[in-house]
Amino acid sequence: MGTSTQAYGEPWYWDNRYSSESGSFDWYQKYPSLAPLINLYIPRHVHPRILVVGCGNSAFSEGMVSDGYEDVVNIDISSVVIEAMKKKHSNHPQLKYIGMDVRDMSEFQSGSFDAVIDKGTLDSILCGNDSRNNAPKMLKEVWRVLKDNGVYILVTYGAPMYRLQLLRDSCSWTIKLHVIDKLLSEEGSEHPIQELMNPVPIDDNGSSVEAVLGKNPDVHYIYVCTKDEYLKPE
Repeated sequence: MGTSTQAYGEPWYWDNRYSSESGSFDWYQKYPSLAPLINLYIPRHVHPRILVVGCGNSAFSEGMVSDGYEDVVNIDISSVVIEAMKKKHSNHPQLKYIGMDVRDMSEFQSGSFDAVIDKGTLDSILCGNDSRNNAPKMLKEVWRVLKDNGVYILVTYGAPMYRLQLLRDSCSWTIKLHVIDKLLSEEGSEHPIQELMNPVPIDDNGSSVEAVLGKNPDVHYIYVCTKDEYLKPE
């Protein structure tokens, strides 16, 4: 693992990066390509309160607001990017930006969000130092701030064999899996590996996914994790 990826969990790395980076950048997928799935699992008509973790300078939340979402809270460990995004969106009351570490969201009450969206934040923590402790800390905090039956939508490069056990060991979730071609957001695809809106069957260890998608498919994985209100994490 390279030095830069090991620093993905450190505020100084992101402060330095955002100090020298202008414009917006979206990890993995842009909002339009994921909008149908977001609309399905986070219906706009219920006026959901949404938390976007590790927001960076992404235009994803801006896309959500343009699509009718009215309450999108964004957090990031980098004070540099948070200040920049506050200024950029000062005339959008639907968007809030707060400097915060996803491993400690004590500023938020338990059960205060209908949905949490994560594009690359868990992946960054898994690349960083002490990921064995930091990843479960993050997931338990995500679980805590969600309302009963709230959804955690995780967009990741991590296949089920690398993510399912971590998700299940950390908290009590009901998990559905969707996939989207990596190139969809850039140039479109007439024949995607798997239709975005069709869940991929998953068994206990995720091995069933290979039967559907083949070996090493060029996709991003989208885990839709619904908080189980009956079981609490330890």
